[in-house]
Amino acid sequence: MLKRFCRIFSAVICLCLAGVAQAQDRVEFVVFGKDKGSVESMQSNGVTYVNIQRAARKFGVDVELFATSKQAKLTARGFYAILTGSLDEVIVNGKNVKLSGVVINNGGNLMAPVDFFLLPSFQKAINRYVEFKDNRFIVERRFNMVYDSKDVNGTENVLRFTAPDNLKYTIKQINGHTVTVLFENVVLKRDVYERFNTDYITSMSLTQLRENAELKIILGHKAKDWNFTPEGKGKFAFRAAVEKRAPVLKKDSSPVIKATPTPQMPVIPSEDLSTPTPSVLAEDDFEEMEDTSSAEPVVTEQPEGNKEEEQPVAQETNTEENSKEEPAPTPVGVPVAGPVIKAEPHPLSISEVHKKIRIVVDPGHGGKDAGAVRGRYREKDWNLAVANELVRLLKKGGFDVKATRSSDVFIALGERAKISNNFKADLFVSIHTNATKNTAANGFQVYFRSEKATDKEAAETAALENEAMQYEEAHYNFVDALLQSMAKNEFMNESSKLSGYIQKEVYRQPGIGVAVNPKTGLRQANFYVLRGVNAPSVLVEMGFISSPKDRVKLSNANVQKKMALGIYNGIVQYAKTELQKNK
Repeated sequence: MLKRFCRIFSAVICLCLAGVAQAQDRVEFVVFGKDKGSVESMQSNGVTYVNIQRAARKFGVDVELFATSKQAKLTARGFYAILTGSLDEVIVNGKNVKLSGVVINNGGNLMAPVDFFLLPSFQKAINRYVEFKDNRFIVERRFNMVYDSKDVNGTENVLRFTAPDNLKYTIKQINGHTVTVLFENVVLKRDVYERFNTDYITSMSLTQLRENAELKIILGHKAKDWNFTPEGKGKFAFRAAVEKRAPVLKKDSSPVIKATPTPQMPVIPSEDLSTPTPSVLAEDDFEEMEDTSSAEPVVTEQPEGNKEEEQPVAQETNTEENSKEEPAPTPVGVPVAGPVIKAEPHPLSISEVHKKIRIVVDPGHGGKDAGAVRGRYREKDWNLAVANELVRLLKKGGFDVKATRSSDVFIALGERAKISNNFKADLFVSIHTNATKNTAANGFQVYFRSEKATDKEAAETAALENEAMQYEEAHYNFVDALLQSMAKNEFMNESSKLSGYIQKEVYRQPGIGVAVNPKTGLRQANFYVLRGVNAPSVLVEMGFISSPKDRVKLSNANVQKKMALGIYNGIVQYAKTELQKNK
């Protein structure tokens, strides 16, 4: 009993002494070169501590707190750790790991030494490199591909990259003005979005897609030729020009880009049981590259494009042989400019020899994801009924149509965008029904995607629809869910136009009975389902299932058919009117 009392007394004394040396502060998070906020921190006996719960959430790791035992449990893919107050040992994947100081209970908040978040097993779990420097957590991907520079002049635009010598990639021409290059097994240092607005390149985005990465180029109206080719050891370039221009390579020539070494994957050291993980990247590796991914999208009108018929899709698959001195063959096909809708005119306004417009109709939710529910009414049922009727009308009107689902099945949010892109859709229309705790809220709304919501209500609507992510088998890691800036939607301008036409025609459609406010019905918010769709895309909220007034109307089969007709008329008017403008 005496020994037990002595141990407890010693622990209390240690904590009290530690408290004397404590100094309150904050630790910053810098992720991919961008400020991502801060968490509470403190200094004790020369060791920096951070709030376990808040820091874990910044890293996107699940955390549970147990007040009685003064413990915290952190879990991630292939990783779990248990931290206990007053102990300097933590349990990581069933093994004891010693930290530089004890876990401290600071006013009810558990604080851990920063070196816990530098453990190699933790970095491996989040698949990121973490460094603590100048009172900041610096987080980077373990990258092997970098966007280096651009060369914009009057005859061509060139984008240059550093990547592994044996880089494998596939080139596709999605439509008349969109080219993608899919890189296999690469990790980007940063996601990049840049708007050029030149005659040769309108914009470019470089995005991480799990183990692969994608370069997407929106060509300008003068880009008659383009290619992606190696330019030397570990050097690659995308060129867009008015005429065929290939890079000239001489034998044993120096790399095109000077003084930029091929990036190496940072080495994660073995678990150190007593000292923090040392830095393994040079300071220059964390310099901010030219990257406007966090800026607001710039809405610009596309220049009038070539009205000739769209050429076949060009494809090219590269192997190791392509990384030799000889440049890769130039893709077949002549890109044509203009928004995606211009190359696919509405069948009512052009001759039969041209292609039809391709439209994807997306009934929200489905299967195990019922969406909003009120009594016996389920959102997924209403969405499907209206979507099936809209598909019928569009097919009858001469459109080429595909539905993400035609029955009560679950489709993951990310899969819906993939279905649209594989179909090479020109328009994407997602059908939903709104819900809120405020039963007085009612009315029809139509949204297009933007990182910044119109208002608090729009943000709450997006959050409600994004909840479907909880049903997906594979969740995105911490960068995708918390820290990574969202990809820009190059089609935001056209999406806003399509939203306006749909709202107007639903408003004019008799027999619906759901209120449409012309001033507040057109809105914008960050809907996950619209992210990644390579086409103008909108999300329709037909009304509020939480509103007794809207519920009576939308549960009526005749009203559902009239709602589908209103949406259909909006799509037709958008196609006819916008096409006539650009003829």
